[in-house]
Amino acid sequence: MNIDVIVTDQPDAAAVALISERLDQFNIELSGITDHTPLAVLVTDPDSGEVLGGLIGRTSLGVLFVELFFLPESLRGDDLGMRLLKAAEDEARRRGCRHGVLYTISFQAPGFYVKQGWEIFGEVPCNPPGTSRVFLRKDLSIG
Repeated sequence: MNIDVIVTDQPDAAAVALISERLDQFNIELSGITDHTPLAVLVTDPDSGEVLGGLIGRTSLGVLFVELFFLPESLRGDDLGMRLLKAAEDEARRRGCRHGVLYTISFQAPGFYVKQGWEIFGEVPCNPPGTSRVFLRKDLSIG
């Protein structure tokens, strides 16, 4: 077979969709489970409807994956982050998830997640020096 291997930082949306769909199909064929579902918990301005921040993730094979979570500084410190994370966890439980997984960066918010019952299970050094990716999990069958 004659093939090309291409490295890019701008993959075509169709290529990303094809790889995602084929991986989903592979997983469905092996597991018999078809539960790959996006999840978003958004914070919006009530007047304009503008999205100000929120949580983006997905649920799949009984696991909540938190992929992105951001709140502007002006919305931090009033338990809003806790409410968003809890809303995502509750929705994941409703979807049948028993576990959650995410990663953050050591200078971001690992302490926030630990306070919410998440447990660190690994770290990988990254740049800048002295920084690491922090991997966390949570047993969603507990509270």
